[in-house]
Amino acid sequence: MQPQQPPPILVSTMNDVPGYRVVQVFGEVFGLTVRSRNAFSDIGASFKGMFGGEQVGYTKLLSDSRWEAINRMRAEAAQRGANAVIAMRFESGEVVPGSTEIAAYGTAVFIVPEQQQPPQQ
Repeated sequence: MQPQQPPPILVSTMNDVPGYRVVQVFGEVFGLTVRSRNAFSDIGASFKGMFGGEQVGYTKLLSDSRWEAINRMRAEAAQRGANAVIAMRFESGEVVPGSTEIAAYGTAVFIVPEQQQPPQQ
């Protein structure tokens, strides 16, 4: 079974989208994931930390977690009828030692090109 494709939702960290106008606001949407590494990875990372350098396993974990949070946020926006999320931000924090929460959040909106009329409801 293939992983589900994220909905085609434009995600922007800006408060607007140049060349487009917001015609409907659906409100805040978010995507959340909590991840942890396994004990063997933590041991390897502690050795890497002693000698310096990038901890590739943690970098990949964080990157994958951010994409998962964004895709969950996109799914919630699509479910509400939005075609974009503006003012997107990330937050993260430790839930319990060894587990990190990653949240992606923003405002779900429907945008249209500036010259286009909004769709009739």
